[in-house]
Amino acid sequence: MCGIVGYLGKQQAYQILVQGLHRLEYRGYDSSGVAMISDSGALNIYKAKGKVKALEDHAKDKDLSGSIGIAHTRWATHGEPNDINAHPHCSQSQNIALVHNGTIENYNVLKEALTQQGYTFVSETDTEVVVQLIEYIKTKNNCSLFDAVKEAARQVVGAYAIAVIDKNNPDEIIAARQSSPLVIGIKDDEYFLASDATPIIEYTNKVVYLNDGEIAVINRKDGLRVFDIKSRSEAKICITELKMSIEELEKGGYPHFMLKEIFEQPKTLADCISGRISSDGKRVVLSGVIEHKEKFLNANRIIIVACGTSWHAALIGKHLIEDFCRTPVVVEYASEFRYCNPVVGENDILIALSQSGETADTLAALELAKSRGAFVFGICNVIGSSIPRATHSGCYIHVGPEIGVASTKAFTGQVTVLAMLALLVGQMKGLVSDETLEKVASDIRRVPLLIKDIFKMNDRIQDLAKIFTYAHNFLYLGRGYNYPSALEGALKLKEISYIHAEGYPAAEMKHGTIALIDNDMPSVVIAIKDNVYEKTVSNIQQVKARGGKVVAIVTEGDTVVSGMADYVLEVPEISECLTPLLTSIPLQLLAYYIAVNKGRNVDQPRNLAKSVTVE
Repeated sequence: MCGIVGYLGKQQAYQILVQGLHRLEYRGYDSSGVAMISDSGALNIYKAKGKVKALEDHAKDKDLSGSIGIAHTRWATHGEPNDINAHPHCSQSQNIALVHNGTIENYNVLKEALTQQGYTFVSETDTEVVVQLIEYIKTKNNCSLFDAVKEAARQVVGAYAIAVIDKNNPDEIIAARQSSPLVIGIKDDEYFLASDATPIIEYTNKVVYLNDGEIAVINRKDGLRVFDIKSRSEAKICITELKMSIEELEKGGYPHFMLKEIFEQPKTLADCISGRISSDGKRVVLSGVIEHKEKFLNANRIIIVACGTSWHAALIGKHLIEDFCRTPVVVEYASEFRYCNPVVGENDILIALSQSGETADTLAALELAKSRGAFVFGICNVIGSSIPRATHSGCYIHVGPEIGVASTKAFTGQVTVLAMLALLVGQMKGLVSDETLEKVASDIRRVPLLIKDIFKMNDRIQDLAKIFTYAHNFLYLGRGYNYPSALEGALKLKEISYIHAEGYPAAEMKHGTIALIDNDMPSVVIAIKDNVYEKTVSNIQQVKARGGKVVAIVTEGDTVVSGMADYVLEVPEISECLTPLLTSIPLQLLAYYIAVNKGRNVDQPRNLAKSVTVE
């Protein structure tokens, strides 16, 4: 959840650190802080509750000198958001500073042991325990900071990405990771450290991704060296070249990243599809599937594990794979799967679905499935992230950096990849005819243009949002492929407007939820022309009979629903299996404009962070 930045080089560290925190603020914005070793050798730590701007205001009159430093933007786990609990944390001697992303599970045991050794604690965090442990080991054993961090990493239990500096050695940063991401950027004799590549790309496109159980020494004289924490052997450094532009990290004239990312979807889906459907529309090419053809042909079952928005995409993936491949599919919350002693074996395929590729529960779920012999396939957005590196094979969605906390373009990218995967495997199994493949593949290629058509309704949706800005509850209804779309629409509204909303299969409304419907409970109903269209029409009639207001998402040219719904938004006609790619767009826009009308911080909604790297 939290964001880590570090710098060692020739420039003033402070500006690089703060700019990096702004880039990572989507990972957490409860508080932030920096620690730098000044030109005079002092360890200066500045922290502030709130956004990075609060830190800048606090530090503007302070000593900001120094060319080495670490910084942090926090999403609180242990201890409330305040100045004291903000990172960096300092050792008792005030010599060592540390930033941390993750959760230390045995911090209470370590804290009690350190208290008995005379250490006192000023914060409520698990992180302070780590920096005190490092100092204790360093002092007791009279060892280097590297050896102390390495030993501390062997003693802590949990997930961590840490960066550590010592004012007695202003030429070195020590970093280590376990189940939490860290990236090191390299540019001549400068080094940049971050939780992901977004703070690094404006300085260099050459990065090293630390693996689990690795510790790095970044030194002015000796450069970068990486070691295995347990074996202590030196690891080979693999430099990766980033394919990301700084323009992708800017708002580009939009008021919010979320709106920019909604309107980027024609381009991002075109990028997602590019090279994966042949020019004649007769073949789908996903090398990660083709290279493991036998696994997909012989799978007894496919399990998709995901969280949040990715879980909704997974539900659509279940429909797609079962329709085209006739392979049983189970969709599991990763957080439940990892703890329920699941029945999974060598004839199963587990698909790990995650935008960030760092979701802690999804990572743990795939490792569990791997340990039981399952073939693991990853579908992620962030290149070089942990899930792609942990799977047997996989596929990137290629929609570019998603900065807004509420996922939009990643959702449609995931659904698009799942659709192509289902078509490909269905064709390999001889279950998808050439005619069907050409029709659906052709429609996939049309999706970017059709979404552009939907954007012509933007002003109407903006006006519609004004009517419902002050509703206290919303009901979202859908069936078949669009039941998950209803869930996703409700989640978007909850996330950014803080209005209570629930998504339901439309027919299930009669089993309890209908009791809530009245003149004050608007219902958003996805009523496109599909194989259950008439039944959805009946569901709308039941809502109207009880005085409910209906906002309907319908297929262009619909006259039946248009005659009974209070408000209608049309989407173009397309293959039924692809309709969620279109119906989700007006739902994203409706949630966005309602949240804006309510004055919410759309890109950084309260209590949320973009990448859930802790349990």
